[in-house]
Amino acid sequence: MNPASRVLAFAPPSPAVSEAYLLAKLSFYTDSADMADDLKNRVAGIVVIDTRAEAHYLRGHIPGAVSFPHRLMDAESTRHLDRDVVYVTYCDGIGCNGSTQGAYKLARLGFRVKELIGGLDFWIRDQHPLAEGEAIGMYPADLNVEDCGCN
Repeated sequence: MNPASRVLAFAPPSPAVSEAYLLAKLSFYTDSADMADDLKNRVAGIVVIDTRAEAHYLRGHIPGAVSFPHRLMDAESTRHLDRDVVYVTYCDGIGCNGSTQGAYKLARLGFRVKELIGGLDFWIRDQHPLAEGEAIGMYPADLNVEDCGCN
């Protein structure tokens, strides 16, 4: 490796190791484009959870998301949840770990989970709509958002 290169100072893994790692990473996370597409198409088997405090949820949340602050998650408060779906957690964004805490608690309790990359911040940056107030809302089926080219 070239000692003058900071990028190459640590050898990259083999393609097989990279493939396994990246597949695992995709198993843990989703992005706003994929989530919006699933919400727009009413894909069953996914429940979006806003892990922030309820006051934040009321000010604006992803349409279709339910409010379930991570601080309230425990065996008793989750006993009514469906174990046959995948829960996608989100919080404010990259500077917040509420989605990670929520996903961790749910996983520890036996639920399948993913985190939304960038949370509500990236959702808004990607020009997806928000719902406000107590109503869960629904992602508009006729909304056309510019394709980010991520897929």
